[in-house]
Amino acid sequence: MTKEIDFYFDFISPYAYLAYKKIQSLPKDIRINYKPILLGGLHNLEGITAPAFIKPKLKHMMNDCLLIAKKNNFGFKWNSKFPINSLNIMRGYLDINSSNQAQYVKIMFDAYWKDDLDISKENILIPLLVQCKIDKNIFFKTIKDPIIKKKLKEATKDAHEKEIFGAPTFIVNNKIFWGQDRLEFALDEYNKID
Repeated sequence: MTKEIDFYFDFISPYAYLAYKKIQSLPKDIRINYKPILLGGLHNLEGITAPAFIKPKLKHMMNDCLLIAKKNNFGFKWNSKFPINSLNIMRGYLDINSSNQAQYVKIMFDAYWKDDLDISKENILIPLLVQCKIDKNIFFKTIKDPIIKKKLKEATKDAHEKEIFGAPTFIVNNKIFWGQDRLEFALDEYNKID
């Protein structure tokens, strides 16, 4: 068994952002595999309504995320454009050079959940890509590539087949842990692996 934690995420999930912030404080020798999925696609496959479209749930989510961020001293601001279509930024992650992926994740998450930017808009995205040292022309061509489109669709379908229904989700040792508050249990499972 490989000693690693699979982290299923979508940039539009505030809880995935909070989990990401917690992951950043972990020892660097813990292997985290970032697994991009399209949360809206996952909800469609599962036949569930996203919390963003259930008014009482959305209100609770907003308050909950602010409490978690405050308790952990994370920079966080509920995005005024929530929810956005994350399709292009999730596709983008799939084809960028592995040396740029960590920076891309940090910049996109922070831009959306800390800086209140609409990262689905090209004029907002371009300066962020520059920060990531990603060629904007290649990026915008790549996200339209049928192979990349298929990769994200298959990654989302694969997550659904593993009974993942939300983000963040962690898989360790074939066990599923759903939610940012389950990272500690995923770490417990990780530490059991020799």
